[in-house]
Amino acid sequence: MRSPRSLFLTAFALAVLAIPAARAQQPDYEKALRNSQAAIGREVGEYRFRDTQMREVRLADYRGKPLVVSFIYTGCFQACPVTTQFLAKAVQQARDALGPDSFNVVSIGFNQPFDGPEAMASFARQNRISDPRWAFLAPEPRAVEALTREFGFSFNATPKGFDHLTQASIVDANGVIYRQVYGESFELPMLVGPLKELLSGEASQQLTLENVWTKVKLYCTVYDPVGGGYRVNYSLFVEIFAGVTFLGAVAWFVVREFRRGRRHAA
Repeated sequence: MRSPRSLFLTAFALAVLAIPAARAQQPDYEKALRNSQAAIGREVGEYRFRDTQMREVRLADYRGKPLVVSFIYTGCFQACPVTTQFLAKAVQQARDALGPDSFNVVSIGFNQPFDGPEAMASFARQNRISDPRWAFLAPEPRAVEALTREFGFSFNATPKGFDHLTQASIVDANGVIYRQVYGESFELPMLVGPLKELLSGEASQQLTLENVWTKVKLYCTVYDPVGGGYRVNYSLFVEIFAGVTFLGAVAWFVVREFRRGRRHAA
């Protein structure tokens, strides 16, 4: 299996290749990447949007679960539709592996005021996105610059539309940017791996039977490079059970010997 660094570099190369080749001035790819990576660890501020039903939505409404954020513009006829359709397939596989309600997704239209609620709804329909936990949002026009800068998302207007970095940002349950995923397409672990890490960390915060089971299940959910998807490795359940049983037996033996020693001492 390829190393995480190799996956990252390949994905970023695909991301910048998605930018049209013909232009008067070449975008600064290195600066775009630096800005994107600098956003990791940054807590996202308070922003307001309108969803496709004209309802007001805030990013804070998505706290409590991991969130995948993508930026698109509805007038795009190539990169944005291709990226969104591939992301939809990756999101479905992530839901199959991690649970259907384990995380949320939002696509944000950065070309305001043209990417309004109606345009975003049309874009979702055209790309056949019907996931109830995936929202298409229109930000306030005056907030676009600050919002995209906060996420490390770079875009430049061109005669044909926009040159922009193709990225999806993974935000943790507290609203902090955790990872950036690049490219019109990418290898599945680049999305599922960070989500799995976040969910496992959340399950560790409070010791309950449900959280213990969640953590064990996440641990046993592994990527199958041959099949190109995630599956539950049941042999790991057996290993965990055997380990717990062994530790329980050792604890029982220690307690028994301790009690026996106390009786003799008495």
